Amino acid sequence: MSNDLHYKTLTELQALLSGGELSSVDLTQALITRKEAVDPQVRAFNSLNKEGALAQAEASDKRRAAGESLGQLDGIPVGLKDVISVKDRPLTCSSKMLENFVSPYDSTVSQKLKDAGAVLFGRLNMDEFAMGSSTENSAFNTTFNPWDLERVAGGSSGGSAAAVSAGSVPVSLGSDTGGSIRQPASFCGVVGMKPTYGRVSRFGLVAYASSLDQIGPFGRSIEDIATVLQIISGHDPKDSTSIEEEVPNYPGALESQKGPWKLGVPKEYFGEGLDSEVKASIQKAIDWYSDQGCEIHEISMPNMDLAVAVYYIIATAEASSNLARFDGVRYTHRSKDVENAIDLYFKSRAEGFGEEVKRRIILGTYVLSSGYYDAYYLRAQKVRTLIRQDFMKAYETVDALLTPTSPFVSFKAGEKNEDPLQMYLSDIYTISANLAGIPGISLPCGQNSQGLPVGLQILGKPFGESGLLAIANGYEQAHDHSNQHPTL
Repeated sequence: MSNDLHYKTLTELQALLSGGELSSVDLTQALITRKEAVDPQVRAFNSLNKEGALAQAEASDKRRAAGESLGQLDGIPVGLKDVISVKDRPLTCSSKMLENFVSPYDSTVSQKLKDAGAVLFGRLNMDEFAMGSSTENSAFNTTFNPWDLERVAGGSSGGSAAAVSAGSVPVSLGSDTGGSIRQPASFCGVVGMKPTYGRVSRFGLVAYASSLDQIGPFGRSIEDIATVLQIISGHDPKDSTSIEEEVPNYPGALESQKGPWKLGVPKEYFGEGLDSEVKASIQKAIDWYSDQGCEIHEISMPNMDLAVAVYYIIATAEASSNLARFDGVRYTHRSKDVENAIDLYFKSRAEGFGEEVKRRIILGTYVLSSGYYDAYYLRAQKVRTLIRQDFMKAYETVDALLTPTSPFVSFKAGEKNEDPLQMYLSDIYTISANLAGIPGISLPCGQNSQGLPVGLQILGKPFGESGLLAIANGYEQAHDHSNQHPTL
């Protein structure tokens, strides 16, 4: 049976567990075996505590035998990006700076997963401190794309996307600051969702850019995403940015919200730089919605061309502030060869941080410095408001927006490393949702002529996750893209 388990959805696995045809221990062991078989090629994991995972699975089986199952996630292995803290587990952020750090507490999402009976299954690779678009900035390993092992998995949550794509875990969590869930989901042919800012607690998420970061799920189906989102969402008094907004029944919305919808196609997302095969796949998806009776409106979002510039001012400014705590003095990498306190600070940070992290800290410190704050940071915040207003104006006439997730499919490892600007443009279609704080989802909508996945991005209204999931689910149910898997 174990060979059949790798690509089953969370929903299918839960049915097998509930029906007594499968135990959580057998499922967890099958996924450990799968991980050991494919991860030497994919490199999605930073670490996996096998004994701990099997002990959690055993506890789940005992609950089920006693008739005390905790629900849809009980006994299901869930992978976690190595930026989300789990008590007594490594929390490296894929950086030398935190290479030996073990988290002393649980993040809110980890605690919610534990309360739901999930098996917390391994720490997943990422771009260092979530800064990157290809998981090539990890201090430990590049994560490769299961569809083509010479290509990247995307970033910064590349390990979270690749682990699901490779069949090592049915669902995982990542974080999305400028597309870090949606872009790797697109590259790896899985579903990935960034919720509305404030919908999911950020407590216990190592901060990169606090006004942009949001935790969200990866899975094989929209239903799986809805199930995980249901569990991790909700107000958290430990997080001052968490919003007191009632959490709807997301899985229920897939059935109750049927459309047809009014959908917007922003012309700024279909201009120069968009690969022709990606464009053709997205256009087919738009035509399908039109055939279902949805009203398709071409709309304009005039400030979109400024999103990348605004993002790299605001995100780097917040990063330079957030990463000041990693100073070599308390719990991070400490340089051995130092003569005084200032030496300790300089050398520890020089040795502990990778090139991209240093680049962003320097950029952020510059835009916050005296004489440049008004010219860059303050102006970027004003333009951010205009970008959000573009979205709000669009949502006066449409329910959601349809766009490509990325301008191209996964690229070869090393291809963009010499040109940071080209790498930054990987996120050109995803960044604006973080600036506006709105929810977005990427789902597979086809493959190019080389058999590489293409992702459709759907962007919704603030706290409109239910509608977004329903719109995505309609498309998924009518197509077979989510059942296509790489051969490893």
